Amino acid sequence: ILNNLYDGEEILLGELINNNSFSIINIWASWCLPCREEHAYLLKLKNISKINIVGINYRDKKSNALKFLSDLKNPYSKVLIDKDGTKSIELGAIGIPETYLVNKNKVILKKYIGPLDNLKFREIIELIKNETN
Repeated sequence: ILNNLYDGEEILLGELINNNSFSIINIWASWCLPCREEHAYLLKLKNISKINIVGINYRDKKSNALKFLSDLKNPYSKVLIDKDGTKSIELGAIGIPETYLVNKNKVILKKYIGPLDNLKFREIIELIKNETN
């Protein structure tokens, strides 16, 4: 159970994945420079595929996270707070940013360590296309 960044509501990560063919879980923080670099790719993914993107804000100050999303736009359907980093570690994260492409059965199709780039972006689009055909 994690809390929503905006209203503090408790949310189960699994519930955010259930109703979507594909979801992206992106672990990020406002203080993480590579997270800032990859942000445009998350916005592009949201616009192109209408994919469900869940953000997990990692060991960050709420005010900084809100400013980051206000300044750079919010690609996430929900942003969950991982204050101490334990939930991210339970997911298998070893650092940030990390991104997971997950299907509706909660199977991780691909894990990306480090920032999304053009190559990873194209691969995500291909994986989604191949899984739906």
